[in-house]
Amino acid sequence: MEKPETIRVRHIAGEQFEVSTRQHQFRIDQPIRDGGEDSAPTPVELFVSSLAACVAVYARRFLVRHELPTEGLSVEADHWMSTRPVRVEKIALRLHFPDGVPEDKLPALLAVASHCTVHNTLQYLPKIRIDLVPARNAVGV
Repeated sequence: MEKPETIRVRHIAGEQFEVSTRQHQFRIDQPIRDGGEDSAPTPVELFVSSLAACVAVYARRFLVRHELPTEGLSVEADHWMSTRPVRVEKIALRLHFPDGVPEDKLPALLAVASHCTVHNTLQYLPKIRIDLVPARNAVGV
């Protein structure tokens, strides 16, 4: 197995956290109704956004590989929550393909988009382990 890619999440204040991956940083927060300041997306919104963005990337790659137009390509994602246990219960994606994509290419476009890395990960669940480590041992603290 390769060396893992590390993403760090650091508490800022209240419900705000800074996420660092490679040279990029962004924040997450919670809506006001959930005790946050609504200053950034929630982790769940980023999760669903990751799926939608991954589908878009794979769709674009397919279009480019087949020398088809990419102008207007977009993905919309709706999600519904469930409570026992609290989780995303359902995600519905709409892949808006550009004008000029031949109808006979649509099944292949859908197949490629449906096998993006994030979608595959949700279909074949990863092993997840959570370890407790004292904060004084955290990197960057």
